Amino acid sequence: QVQLVESGGGLVQAGGSLRLSCAASGRIFSIGFMGWYRQAPGKQRELVATITNGGSTNYANSVKGRFTISRDDAKNTVYLQMNSLKPEDTALYYCNTQARITAFRAYDTYWGQGTQVTVSS
Repeated sequence: QVQLVESGGGLVQAGGSLRLSCAASGRIFSIGFMGWYRQAPGKQRELVATITNGGSTNYANSVKGRFTISRDDAKNTVYLQMNSLKPEDTALYYCNTQARITAFRAYDTYWGQGTQVTVSS
């Protein structure tokens, strides 16, 4: 009912930048919070950043000052600008959102398929 498609991942050298995008599509009445999570090999999935529909943001301590999350509600899209990338940022990055398909439904949680970010030293 709601699909999330991420893009923008890739291979970058340490100190470089990438911008991830995640577009939500399908039967959408409204979108609540949107966020990014990541999972490195052998590690648990962890929160990177979230943004509410009011624009309030939250970041993991490890990315504060380097990453910026933003959203374009007209496009149902969330972005993650990643600067000063480090090898330890290497992971599969997942988009996450809460959305509802009608005014009478509660919000459900949706995940994208993930986009790989690899930072070389």
